[in-house]
Amino acid sequence: MDMSKIPVVGHLILTTMLLVALGLGGFFYKQLNEKNFGLKAQNQELQNLLKIAQGDLASTSRRLQEQTNRTNALADQVQNIASTVGTLDKLSKTDKELLQKYSKVYFLNEHYVPDSLATITPEFLANHEAQKIHAKVWPFLEKLLLEASSTAVTLRINSAYRSFGTQAKIKAGYKITYGAGTANKFSADQGYSEHQLGTTVDFDTPSIKGDFSRFGSTEAFTWLTNNAYRYGFILSYPKNNNYYQYEPWHWRFVGVQLATKLQEEDKYFYNYPQRLIDLYLVNIFD
Repeated sequence: MDMSKIPVVGHLILTTMLLVALGLGGFFYKQLNEKNFGLKAQNQELQNLLKIAQGDLASTSRRLQEQTNRTNALADQVQNIASTVGTLDKLSKTDKELLQKYSKVYFLNEHYVPDSLATITPEFLANHEAQKIHAKVWPFLEKLLLEASSTAVTLRINSAYRSFGTQAKIKAGYKITYGAGTANKFSADQGYSEHQLGTTVDFDTPSIKGDFSRFGSTEAFTWLTNNAYRYGFILSYPKNNNYYQYEPWHWRFVGVQLATKLQEEDKYFYNYPQRLIDLYLVNIFD
């Protein structure tokens, strides 16, 4: 055997194996490259689909928000309409006379009587004569009287609701006793008295022993000045008013909101514009 030929054969085999390996490597590289290209294409397609989906989602979200805004706006309109209707209905059932200015300004005819009257509890009366008050005012007045009592202030009711006829008799008696000129300074003619509304009371306290000229210097009056507004009551005829003499015992119910407004602004009811007063009518018993 010629041993010199062996290396040649080895080279051929090695060369062949290298070529095969290179061929296979190229084949696998091509396959991997094609797969990688395919994956990139699929990834790009997925990204495109994702962008489309995100765009659709954003568009849907915007449309949903717009629809929600329209729905909320419609709901607000419906609520406002319902509130307005409710307010108008409530106002239609509220006595229009309750916040008018009487006292030589506005007139109540002889047929006017409050919607309903409640009897004031006897323990709160200054005498044995029964007294009535507007039924919807009574809860406020009762709370006022009880609160005053809890602070050791004794308040009693001397006079409350008076009919047209009762006021006429009282005024006639005053004219006989004091003369028309003097009577007109402290007593209203029938039809002009706040008492006919059933929302007004004359307070009393035991310490004055029936002398109302002393009421303004009592602890009871001081308490009313600082607290009556919280129960909806105002002083009708303060000092220097243009209607009647100073009457610290005479208080009228106008509702908590208006009474508080007048108290905070230190305003006088009869000098306050009627158009502003009328705004409080719907909530007078709230």
